[in-house]
Amino acid sequence: MRELAIDEVFTAQDTSRRGLSAAQARSRLEQYGANELPRTRRRAVWRQLAAQFTDLFAVVLIVASGITFLAYGLEEPHDEGTLQLAVAILGVVVLNAAIGFAQEYSAERTAQALEAMVPHTCRVLRGGERLDLPARELVPGDLVVMEAGDAVSADCRVVESHELTVNNAPLTGESNAVGRTADPVTAVPALEARNCVFMGTDVVAGSGRAVVLATGAASEFGRIYRLAAAAPAQKTPLQRQVASMARRVAGAALAIGALMFVVRLPTGESVVPAFVFALGVMVALVPEGLPATLSVSLAIGVRRMARRHALIKQLLAVEALGSTTVVCTDKTGTLTQAEMTVTRVWTGDGTHPVTGVGYAPNGEVADAAPVRELLRVAGLCCTARLVPPEGPGGKEHWRVLGDTTEGALLVVAAKAGLDLDAEEATAPRVTEFPFDSTRKLMTTVHKNGASYQACVKGAPVELLARCTDVEWERRRGPLTEQERAAVVAASDTLASQGLRVLAVARRDLEGPRPTQDEAESGLTLLGLVGMLDPPRPEVTGAVAACRRAGIRVVMVTGDHPLTGEAVARRVGIVRRPEPLVVTGSRLDLMNDEALDALLAEPSELLLCRVSPEHKMRVVTAFQRRGEVVAVTGDGANDAPALKHADIGVAMGASGTDVAREAASMVLLDDSFASIATAVRLGRAVYQNIRKFLVYLFSHNIGELVPILVATFAGFPLVPISAVQILAIDLGSDVLPALALGAEPPEPDVMDRPPRSRREPLFSASVVGRILFLGGIQAICVTGVFFWHVVSSGIPFDDFTEDTLVYQEAITMVQAGIVLSQFFNALAVRTDRQSVLKVGLLSNPALLVAGGFGVALMAAISYLPPLQSVFNTAPLDAVDWAVLTGLGTLPLIADEARKGWLRHRSHRRKGAPR
Repeated sequence: MRELAIDEVFTAQDTSRRGLSAAQARSRLEQYGANELPRTRRRAVWRQLAAQFTDLFAVVLIVASGITFLAYGLEEPHDEGTLQLAVAILGVVVLNAAIGFAQEYSAERTAQALEAMVPHTCRVLRGGERLDLPARELVPGDLVVMEAGDAVSADCRVVESHELTVNNAPLTGESNAVGRTADPVTAVPALEARNCVFMGTDVVAGSGRAVVLATGAASEFGRIYRLAAAAPAQKTPLQRQVASMARRVAGAALAIGALMFVVRLPTGESVVPAFVFALGVMVALVPEGLPATLSVSLAIGVRRMARRHALIKQLLAVEALGSTTVVCTDKTGTLTQAEMTVTRVWTGDGTHPVTGVGYAPNGEVADAAPVRELLRVAGLCCTARLVPPEGPGGKEHWRVLGDTTEGALLVVAAKAGLDLDAEEATAPRVTEFPFDSTRKLMTTVHKNGASYQACVKGAPVELLARCTDVEWERRRGPLTEQERAAVVAASDTLASQGLRVLAVARRDLEGPRPTQDEAESGLTLLGLVGMLDPPRPEVTGAVAACRRAGIRVVMVTGDHPLTGEAVARRVGIVRRPEPLVVTGSRLDLMNDEALDALLAEPSELLLCRVSPEHKMRVVTAFQRRGEVVAVTGDGANDAPALKHADIGVAMGASGTDVAREAASMVLLDDSFASIATAVRLGRAVYQNIRKFLVYLFSHNIGELVPILVATFAGFPLVPISAVQILAIDLGSDVLPALALGAEPPEPDVMDRPPRSRREPLFSASVVGRILFLGGIQAICVTGVFFWHVVSSGIPFDDFTEDTLVYQEAITMVQAGIVLSQFFNALAVRTDRQSVLKVGLLSNPALLVAGGFGVALMAAISYLPPLQSVFNTAPLDAVDWAVLTGLGTLPLIADEARKGWLRHRSHRRKGAPR
């Protein structure tokens, strides 16, 4: 279709210059379907809720509850304690599911509020009548009418162009607007065809008409969408590690429970009591509160990030950010502001720097007087216009209606003190010769008093060849060869700084209707203008923070290598003289082994002129090397890589709906700096997860060891029942664990290297600390239980569940674990630093949570209704004093351990303590 002449296009699409008839449109809408992208099917609410019960811990507990209900039914007589245990276990599962569902449902509803559809309305000709229609009703063969500021709603072949210019950045990543023509073109890739426009792009200047070729999923936009949808969702490192941990813990719990069941049977105990005993062992090992604690801890991280304008769509993505080792970042709109800005104006008398960025006319041109004529001519030779802020209080940004390059010229003219509206009133435009890619010039002709004047701007090489004179402040006259060489050198210098360079010239004319050759020859050169899409001011600091954190930042852009390198240098991604710049065409020549070798090089890497397929391939290659990859982007061309990455980061304000759909994190303010903040918070989340894992699992040892000792010592009853264990896990442990999950990041968190993807959640240091703290608790509560039992003088065989001494003993075990966990929570707040230096009162939520657990334990000990449920007895003041003293031992021992570690570290460094 791209190679056909205009009349042949109408014939091939079975349409005409009057557009489709109403009947044709209805028929094609039935044939091709609505012009919209297929939306991702979201799970029904009941499916989301049901998924909460498939967690391995939940499955184990559901099975245990079912078997316990069965045991209750088989018992003769029925034991109310067995029924209470079954109900309690099932209640734990329901509570965990409710918390997890609430967190994920809330995050998903927030994400849905951000989603945007492709353009909602468009103008078409149908039967010769111009209509405004919903974009979803467009069909192949429709004749679309386009003007500056319109969004393109389908893939179209241009059949009429009047200075038509579009911004293809959402599809190609290129920041510069490109002109469109109605002429046939030779066979080229679809996105490179100058006579086509595509869904998801914008018309920035001019007007035109185009015949629709493809709609919805059949468009180039839809092709990228399908590519993103086909990419499998990646599990985060934490997901993989939690799943592994759950399998191991559940397996160990079932194995040890089965072993205890086998050990108890030969003693003459009946099957049901032996099973209930073994179930108690299993429940002691399963961290029932972990799923809820993990979900809420991640949710705390989500809320913290939301306050910093970063929306996390998936809870587990919070931790993935903390383990990121590579960030593949887009350029346009992510590192830059997507606003062209003039930064240099050059004449033969010197360079004039320009301050201010963006389209707001705030800033100034240094020594503006000598370049006002240059900027007046450049401003007159524009069709774009500046749109001031709108809305209450003018909170909207300045924006450009038309070509962004021309917008930058209008802004710099205003900074030089020129009133272009007044200038145009004085010198009204009478004709113009639009820009085209062949001659690379644009010319407007203005009435200038009694005469006429041509204002010309364009590529320096082409315009300089048409100049015969110069007009600078200190000289007016013929353009010498020496001056011509100076202009070329100045243009090269500006280009090497990553600037887009335009030359500006004029010519006096005798009449209002010159030929194009007449208007664009014999020109008087006024000077050069250099502009760029400026980096966001906060990006440099964010890139530096990522470097300190050991994160490799790689620019992946569809733009020109020189432009990409210039921006990369400005933001600090490139600091060395010779970065490694690789284009998409070079990637096409590489096999996977060559690409892996390329990415393994420690050099600063820029990937330019890349397609969506290239971007996704690079992400996959990094992941093969064991990297945890974050990808940023805002365009539809970024979507496949966003979904394929470990963490996809989309822009919320300027991003496309496809990008936001594919990403797991959305930056609401489009600020790259939010990425560094999110990494910092993500690392803190992982540290805090390890803290409450130590806290939760250490007391499991304190629950399990007394049961094992009692079994092998021949004591007929359990030192702590399964219902008591559940009360500890959910009543006394969850709130302190959540308070630990809210600990702020440690000061040096961004000065450490990223955590290895292969480092287990239960590292040697974590397991060692669990055994250390849990062992102290186990020794204390086991000793308390047998001291109380033995000192009573009652033989083991005479103990029943109704024996007061036994009730007091199991109450002391439960209270001892609760009290020791209170001090344990203080101990695990830091790894090496003394908790006294951090401050015992610096986390008041932790103290309140621990106090609640102790109060609950007191209620279980003293309130008759709870005594009947837990089979407990009241403790006296001496009991509480002894238990409190023993409870402080984990804190004291851990402080001693930390002091020894600090001492050893100082000795290794040769520094004084």
